Amino acid sequence: MQTRFLLQILVALLLSASLIHAQTPALAPVQQEAGKVTLAMGQAFLGIQSAQVGASVNIGAELATGADGYLYIKTTDGGFFILRPNSRARVLEYTIDPAQSANSRFKIELNRGVARSISGDAVKKSRQNFRFNTPVAAIGVIGTDFTVFTDDQTTRVAVLSGGIVVSGFGAGCGPEGSGPCNVASQRQLLAGTSGPGQAPELLQISRGQMAPQLLRDATLLPDAATPPRADEPAKTSSNGGNASTRSNASGTLNPSLTDTTLAPIKASQLDALVQQIPPQLPPVPSTLVWGRWQGIAEKPADLDLIHAMANNQLFGLNSYFALLRTPGEAWRAPQEAAASFVLQGYAAQVQADGAAPTLAVLENAKLNVNFANSSFNTQFELLTQGQRIARKAEGALANDGSFANTSQFLGNNNMLVQGVLGSGADKRAGYVFQSRIDDARLATGVTLWSK
Repeated sequence: MQTRFLLQILVALLLSASLIHAQTPALAPVQQEAGKVTLAMGQAFLGIQSAQVGASVNIGAELATGADGYLYIKTTDGGFFILRPNSRARVLEYTIDPAQSANSRFKIELNRGVARSISGDAVKKSRQNFRFNTPVAAIGVIGTDFTVFTDDQTTRVAVLSGGIVVSGFGAGCGPEGSGPCNVASQRQLLAGTSGPGQAPELLQISRGQMAPQLLRDATLLPDAATPPRADEPAKTSSNGGNASTRSNASGTLNPSLTDTTLAPIKASQLDALVQQIPPQLPPVPSTLVWGRWQGIAEKPADLDLIHAMANNQLFGLNSYFALLRTPGEAWRAPQEAAASFVLQGYAAQVQADGAAPTLAVLENAKLNVNFANSSFNTQFELLTQGQRIARKAEGALANDGSFANTSQFLGNNNMLVQGVLGSGADKRAGYVFQSRIDDARLATGVTLWSK
């Protein structure tokens, strides 16, 4: 009798559990993959297993390298996370909402060692939701490429392209938060703020401090603590030292960097062309704000970047130039399948390592946007120091009218482009570009286009 009673109770419990399970709505699938391993050298670990090229890196993954280890991860949105020797990190969150970028969340933790973070497309659209933690500091991004050294007591950060926001942990800024800490002690660092002949800048913060220190000391850079491999993606700013590579991920030379020099021009011809450049940039269109945020000898700064960012959304930034769009009517793709744009204005320069930038000229420029397949391609010839050098880029068009490629060393690209189309009735486009021409020279600039 007692046995039968117990069996009846057990059956009732099983039936109740089945009914509850059947009535519970199915949860939406959660994105688990944050990226994939593209290079694993030496002692490189994904969890407790040796990392293998092609392996998925899921949310929550623990990453580690030994004394000879390097680990490269390409994120699901086209960015990169690189872990150098004797380092340990964890991917806490990497969730992308393609329909609503405000819902995307990104969080990476570097416990020790040296790492490099290159923002992907989704991070660029949700900068306010990106957080990079160390044991003592919170790092947010303005954009897009930075390196970090940390141990238990001290963190040092250098910017290669774009900018960062750093604050120590304390009141109003805890490791559990998301996005950059909005506290009075936070400090920004933008790439390219060191002048010719000056040591590069970095931010340093120690345990117990809230406000980072701004330092100029090449020996304290993360690259000095643990240098990059020769096949790391090239650095695109003199603020972090010389370019580390002219190679692609496989370690072979990218032919797009070696076959683009066209017929040379005489220096006297270049001088004459430079004289034709107007002393000021053309008038800005109604929704695009652009210009030189850092001056050089030939040209002063004509854009207060911090003030501009307070009232506009940043879409492109390099060491000297910036492009923003004024908030307002949401961008909508036109009915036409594609459009071609004509170069209306620009500012461009070439800088050799350790030397002041010199002005450059752009000719035979083209920009084509394909709205049907959400892509773009652009090209021009850059005239500098007796040379005529072809630059080109192609990439994706996002649903907010921004467009970009991920690297000058991948695919049919030899420059990096970040741009945006005007919104509403504004039928113009703009982009900033940067391109490593050779071991010594870096080209940067900003362009404005119209239909």
